[in-house]
Amino acid sequence: MQKIGIKRVYEPAEPSDGYRVLVDKLWPRGMSKERLHYDLWAKELAPSAPLRAWFHAAPEKRWDAFRERYIEELERSPAVQEFAEKTRGEKILTLLYTSRNAAANHARILRDYLSHLPD
Repeated sequence: MQKIGIKRVYEPAEPSDGYRVLVDKLWPRGMSKERLHYDLWAKELAPSAPLRAWFHAAPEKRWDAFRERYIEELERSPAVQEFAEKTRGEKILTLLYTSRNAAANHARILRDYLSHLPD
């Protein structure tokens, strides 16, 4: 069984992170490509730009609806299955995100979604 964790990109990389995947559509502000230790940039797994903009307009009020809409996007995306196949052999995945909000960000939703995919 694959273990999937999440971590903010600005936290230091650790060997226990396993295969590190950046899951944001945009490159992290102030972070050079040499400084960010990552194995894959899976920007196609990030929420769409319209969904992201809608959520950020009122995140405290829209979290539940954002979660539902993002899951709908994931269910329609062929990138999810491609990602699952590509990372199938990795025992540990760490999804990297830029949001300052550790409790309400798309990486948490994505982690839960990927954890429930059949092997």
